[in-house]
Formats: sequence, structure tokens, C-alpha cells
Amino acid sequence: MRLIRLIAVLAAALLSACAADDLNQPPKDFGQFALGYNIVVAKNAKPVGPSRSATAEEWETALKKAVGERFSRYQGDKLYHIGTGVDAYALAVPGVPVVLSPKSVLAITVNVWDDTAGRRVNAEPKQFTVFEGLSGDTVVGSGLTKTKDEQMATLSANAARQINNWLVENKAWFTPEAVAARAKLPPETAADVAVGAGTGAGTGAGTAAAPAKLTPAPRPAPGPAPAN
Repeated sequence: MRLIRLIAVLAAALLSACAADDLNQPPKDFGQFALGYNIVVAKNAKPVGPSRSATAEEWETALKKAVGERFSRYQGDKLYHIGTGVDAYALAVPGVPVVLSPKSVLAITVNVWDDTAGRRVNAEPKQFTVFEGLSGDTVVGSGLTKTKDEQMATLSANAARQINNWLVENKAWFTPEAVAARAKLPPETAADVAVGAGTGAGTGAGTAAAPAKLTPAPRPAPGPAPAN
């Protein structure tokens, strides 16, 4: 156990500069963006290999929290919805330190929707394979150093970061020209999404298919005038 702790301390010291949470930094710009619906569906999630068990509700809670924290920083004037489907996961169980320590991984499928147009901005569902990343905890295996909730929180935060980077890399989807072009097309239906997903897009490919358009809440009717 002393060796395990020593390795963890040394690794944490070497990697501490890389472990800073980038949520404390200004968000990377990719156009006028504001988060509308934050939809996560994990009912089809499958554990792979040796893994701690997690319920669909636990994954949905963890991913909604991570996506919300990351994308609520954007305060643009155009609403977009993010739909995430959890396809598979492995949450590391305690193993032999360093040599055989298992790793945690999460597989998700993501679609992003333009609220006004009722269409996805991405032509095909995007699949991500998410790992915990290198840290003092994962060097010796997070099954030994983290609880299940901590593993899920780390994977969810890394997933939200990958989604964010993907949108930044594809900022052309959010230009005024792209927005105007989508607005001229008919809204997508659930059937359209199913056809576009194909057979290998993962069980979460149809997540958030054709989400309802966000509209302002109706104002209450004025009450009777007060008596004089």
C-alpha cells in the first residue's frame, strides 16, 4: 500500500499543472449559442467487461450536470439543444495496482439541434469514446481510488469537454449563413433521424429526436382592477 500511495502522490505532483479545471477559464467561442434542452437518455446503456453497475438514472443525472455546467457558460442569443445517448460504459473495479488496474470508459452518441429550424446541425450522429484521463488516481486504477459516483462524474465532465471541443471545431455550423440555410429547410422528424443514424450509429443515435421547440411561457391574464 505504501508503494501505491507513493506512485499516486508522485503522479499527482507531475500532472497537477494539467489537471486544472478549464471551466474556470473563459469558454471557447463558436458563435451565438445558448443551451436549450439538455437531454440525456441512458436506458440502452450496457456495461462492458468488469464494471461497477450504474443505473440509467445515475448516468442521466451525471451527464446532465456536466453538460449543463459546461454549456450554461454560453450566453448567446440562439438556442440549441444537446441530446446525448449513453451506449456503453465500464467503471473500473478494484484490480492489481499499476500492472492490471482496469480503466473506466464511456461511449456516447450526440446530436445538436437548432431550436428555430427544428433540425440537427450535425449531418450524422457523433460518437465519442471517453476515458478518465491520466491523473494520480488513474495511474493506480480508479477502481482503487475513486467511488462509482466519482468515476461517473469524471467521465461525464470529460464527455462534456469533448462535445464542447467538437462544436468549436465545427463552428461553421453556427454562422449566420448556416443558420439561415437551415431555416429554409423543413423540420426533421424522428423518422428522418432514424434514417440518418444508419445501422452503426449506436443506441443513442436517435436521442432527442425532433425536440419540441422552445417558446416563451405565456403571460398570465391580468386580474380585475382593484376597487377604489
